[in-house]
Parts: sequence; C-alpha cells; structure tokens
Amino acid sequence: MSNAIEAQDLYRFFHAGDDETLALQGVSLEVRRGEIVAVTGPSGSGKSTLIMCLAGLDEPDGGMVRVSGERLSRRSEQERARIRGQAIGVLYQATNLVGHLSVDANVALAQRIAGTEGGARRRREVLEQMGIERRAHARPAQLSGGELARAGLATALVGDPAVLLADEPTGELDSVTAERVLDLLRERAAAGGAVIVVTHDREVAGVAHREIQLSDGRVVA
Repeated sequence: MSNAIEAQDLYRFFHAGDDETLALQGVSLEVRRGEIVAVTGPSGSGKSTLIMCLAGLDEPDGGMVRVSGERLSRRSEQERARIRGQAIGVLYQATNLVGHLSVDANVALAQRIAGTEGGARRRREVLEQMGIERRAHARPAQLSGGELARAGLATALVGDPAVLLADEPTGELDSVTAERVLDLLRERAAAGGAVIVVTHDREVAGVAHREIQLSDGRVVA
C-alpha cells in the first residue's frame, strides 16, 4: 500500500538570543494508508514541532515532507495551504474551531477550504457520524469538552483527507468520550486514511499499528 505521508531527514532549529534549540534532528517516517502511527516521547522531545512540519504549518530547516507523493516543503504558504486543505486534516489539542462560528459553519468552512462536494448533506453525514448533529448550531464556547473534540474531528474529516494529524486528541476528555474518539480514529484508518497521533497516553498509543518514540528531536525507537 502506498505512503500517504512521508518525511525525510527533518531538521528544525529555533534561536533565542545566542541559544539554539534543536527541535528536530534528522527525523524520518513513512505512514501508509490505513495505518495508525503513534508519536510518543517526553515533553520537549519534538512531537508538536513534527506535527507542525507534517501539516505544512511550519517549514523544516532541512529535509522534506511529501503528502500522497506531492512535495509539501519548500512551497509558498499559499501552496502549502492548498495541499493541507485538500489532503490533511489537523486536530489540535486546544481546538481547531473558529470561536464566533457555529459547529456547522466551522465544518462548512473546512469543506470549502478542502474543495469537497456534498454541501449540507455531507456536513450532516459527518456531524451524525461524530454524534454532534444536535449541536450543529452551537458555538464552541457552548460545547462540553467531549462535544468540542467531536466537533473538531468533524471539521478535520469533512474533506475526507488522506492524512489525519491529531495532537493529544484525548488529553482533556473523560474516559467515555476518549474511547469514542479512539473508535473514530480506528474507523478513519479502516476507511483508508493515514492517522498520526501525538500522545502521552499509553492507551492511545495502544490502538496504533506502530509507535515512533522521539527524544531530544531524534527517533529513538
């Protein structure tokens, strides 16, 4: 099965005065369609930096990211946004929702960015799949933690992306809601999507087909 996303020798440096932080030091990975990969490691190991580079939200200082064979790195911000909209769903730990928009409007915005068809019918389908259809007209501030997580997933998945990147998707959730989110990640992979999950939670890592451990910006296992 072909790779949905691959990274080759990623390096990322940050400077603060005379100090240099080596956030990523030659990180490589390949994730196939239908595969869930967990990225684990202590705080400061480079996990979130890796996700940002894989999403095209940050540019590596060295190395290359490709999504479905298309180069994502070393492109203009406009080109990276186009590829991200069409091929990558991103679920942030905080939330990926626009605060002043309803759940349905957030999903519609993601749908327009992805350029996918289906209109309101597709949005209803995704909201029902996430079990959040009754809250379609609520704004993020009116949602519980579990509802926020499911609305965020609806936004990330409405465009049927080849790749789903999730940063600590269960970090703030109760056990029942966390299990439902994990079920949705499994369903996404079963439908042919590639899922990369950054997590500290061993239960979350346990649903993955493979685990990549980072330490000091390097792959150690």
